[in-house]
Amino acid sequence: MPGDGRRDLAWLAFGRVPGLGCAGFRRIAESFPDPVDAFFSGRGGLRQAGLSRAAVDGLLGFSEWDRLADEMRGVREAGVRLVRYSDASYPERLRAIPDPPPVLYARGSPEAAGRAAVGVVGTRAPSAYGREMTRLLCRGLAAAGIAVVSGMARGIDGEAHETALSGGGGTVAVLGSGVDVPYPPEHRDLCRRIEENGAVLSEHPLGTRPLPHHFPARNRIISGLSLGVVVVEATERSGSLITARLALEQGREVFAVPGPAGAGRSRGPHRLIREGAKLVEDVGDIIEEIAPQLAADPAFAPSPDPDGASLGTVPLGGAAGTILRDLEAGPLQMDEVIDRTGLPPHRVCEVLLEMELQGLLRQLPGNRYALNSAVAGGG
Repeated sequence: MPGDGRRDLAWLAFGRVPGLGCAGFRRIAESFPDPVDAFFSGRGGLRQAGLSRAAVDGLLGFSEWDRLADEMRGVREAGVRLVRYSDASYPERLRAIPDPPPVLYARGSPEAAGRAAVGVVGTRAPSAYGREMTRLLCRGLAAAGIAVVSGMARGIDGEAHETALSGGGGTVAVLGSGVDVPYPPEHRDLCRRIEENGAVLSEHPLGTRPLPHHFPARNRIISGLSLGVVVVEATERSGSLITARLALEQGREVFAVPGPAGAGRSRGPHRLIREGAKLVEDVGDIIEEIAPQLAADPAFAPSPDPDGASLGTVPLGGAAGTILRDLEAGPLQMDEVIDRTGLPPHRVCEVLLEMELQGLLRQLPGNRYALNSAVAGGG
């Protein structure tokens, strides 16, 4: 049992207690205002929290405090941040999943993981079409101020991170190894750039090798950090489908990019579409679906309209002004706004969302938009 000077070590210990696991830790977090108090609780209190006998025995008999003290020194010397479940910087969406990691090891800015984000995943051996669709979607997400979350693997993952960075957006990489063991090795430079413009995260201690069984568990963190997950190209046995299934279980949106009929890389996305995933042709399809969540997020700050005045001012210029003038005649469906303005669908989605956040318009049933009365009346 740790003393007061070892309370920080208790957070590391949660990942080492035999029989506990992340789902068991979640029971502790729900039962104790401070999860560390579990180490001070008797057997009765732990059993009352719904823990298994193995987990209770593991907590009460844990004794590896000296080894954890050495590990904590290594974390500090490496300049890695330890983000505990109880910390304000622990991502709120991740905290809500059934099996959150007790701690995250972070390089870069862990606060970036709390931003509005979409997961983008897919095959490690994409086609030229898959790469281009990934670039199209991630450019649009970056332009809208939405971060991209992925696993830094070869193929679609790497393309997603690269495009988000080149588009000036935020991106978060979740590793199946320690944050000091970038994988694959050729992504070391990409890892460094993600640290500078977002965050590299792992639930695994420093020095952990990228073992195969780490990656399916890693996928729950990718989906847990995201408002929705997009699968670009994947075979029917791809780990990307595991991420999509976890996203559904966590209550996230699932999106899939269709591909050529009969192609092996198309089978995963096509299966998801048949099972109810939203078909995605451009970033507007994603933004349209997650717009209510973005509007409800007080921390979300959409990118400003680059063509005109701030969207918080009336009258407006650029794309927002064009849309405002078209809506003055009455409510319009999104497709009608796209047709009238000639703007790309993703740009229309971005501007409509920003105008809604600014209180300039409201969304009506049937994907229709109308100006709020004060704006329509010139107030």
